[in-house]
Amino acid sequence: MKVSNLLLIAGTGNKSGKTTLACRIIEQFRGKGITGIKITPHFHETTPGLNLLVSKPGYSVYEETNGGTDKDTSRMLKAGSGHVYFAKVTDNELMNAFTEIMKLIPGGTPVVCESPALRHYIEPGLFVIMNSGNANNKDISDLQRLPHVAIDLEVLQGIDILPFDYDGKEWIYDEISG
Repeated sequence: MKVSNLLLIAGTGNKSGKTTLACRIIEQFRGKGITGIKITPHFHETTPGLNLLVSKPGYSVYEETNGGTDKDTSRMLKAGSGHVYFAKVTDNELMNAFTEIMKLIPGGTPVVCESPALRHYIEPGLFVIMNSGNANNKDISDLQRLPHVAIDLEVLQGIDILPFDYDGKEWIYDEISG
């Protein structure tokens, strides 16, 4: 299924820059009513500020309301996202959780989502894989075979204006020069 208004972010591991990129994109497009999403298979305890919206067997969907912590979803809210949704899911319920979240988002809204596993089910408007020399690397060779843009965190840190655009329907990437 193609979701043109979705910019999906994966990474080569923890600390690869996934949330940093998501927050930078949100800051750059905050005037367009951008929505942030984080989907994780980790069922750790939720923190204050996450309001439960949907709870079904295999997944829970929350809305982040606290922009004052260092949590990834809080950082997205602080960066200027109109709404930030967080889902804890099992792999076999990933699409159901994503569908629940997309019901909450008006059509045409630019969406930035941090969820490597979602790429197995969805063809986003743009798929970005973040890499960093500081990442705790994991094998994502299956994702790297799919069409994507690869960005190094160290290169990203030297760019003031990110090479992304949203035309009201889909995400556009202009190659990083330099």
